[in-house]
Amino acid sequence: QVQFVESGGGLVQPGGSLRLSCAASGIIFRLYTIAWYRQAPRKQRDFVARITNGGFTNYADSVKGRFTISRDNAKNTVHLQMNSLKPEDTAVYYCNIYPGNNDYWGQGTQVTVSS
Repeated sequence: QVQFVESGGGLVQPGGSLRLSCAASGIIFRLYTIAWYRQAPRKQRDFVARITNGGFTNYADSVKGRFTISRDNAKNTVHLQMNSLKPEDTAVYYCNIYPGNNDYWGQGTQVTVSS
């Protein structure tokens, strides 16, 4: 059974930082491109960032230069370092393979950016 478990969310002021973590199980992690996605209230789930099995990265324009995705294949984990956070970054953040598999969505982790 494939499982992605996200953690690290919370409440942060504009301009602040958070580091999200994602632990994967049930897949041969090192073979997959892994991505972060987010869903804001009353909006569809959107792509945020991805990292290939070779370590190449790609970001949504809205987070480029502020977010950094990384992976640790030995620990089956992916991280998302989020800096210079803005209120519009408020959302539930999820990880999944890329493209996303509907059977693999986890609970996500809530990120709220507010003063």
